[in-house]
Amino acid sequence: MKLTEDQHARLREWLQEGASPGEIQRRLKEEFDLPLTFMEVRFLIDDLDLSFKEQAKPTAGTADLGGDPKAPGQPADTELVDDGPAGSKGSVTVTTDALTRPGTVVSGAVTFSDGVSAKWALDSYGRLALEPSQAGYQPSAQDVQEFQVELSRVLERSGF
Repeated sequence: MKLTEDQHARLREWLQEGASPGEIQRRLKEEFDLPLTFMEVRFLIDDLDLSFKEQAKPTAGTADLGGDPKAPGQPADTELVDDGPAGSKGSVTVTTDALTRPGTVVSGAVTFSDGVSAKWALDSYGRLALEPSQAGYQPSAQDVQEFQVELSRVLERSGF
């Protein structure tokens, strides 16, 4: 992509102001009628040997560790998430089978908070099968949610 000297100067000015790639993308479209994708903007900046303005990062000695967890400027991953009642955490246990059942990608067992167990399996289409030990058993909505979270963790640890 060829930019005029005026466009090049404006791009350099926006970068010095600390504009984000998304902001630059929007400005290029509005001011110069250049509809670029986010990646094209990144490549353009790299091709012109320009860089984004470095934002000041707090050093270990100056970081405020006791502040409000929802303060502006904090990364989203520091937000506190309510996992439900403290007593219910970990009441559903999920295990994987050492020998996978035929026709499945991965299989295992689950024990719900009320003590009822079930066999579970994932097939090659990603469909989940759940076979409770008691006919007609329906786990609670809370148990189903905990099962999904715990199954995800167990599968992640197993490399799936």
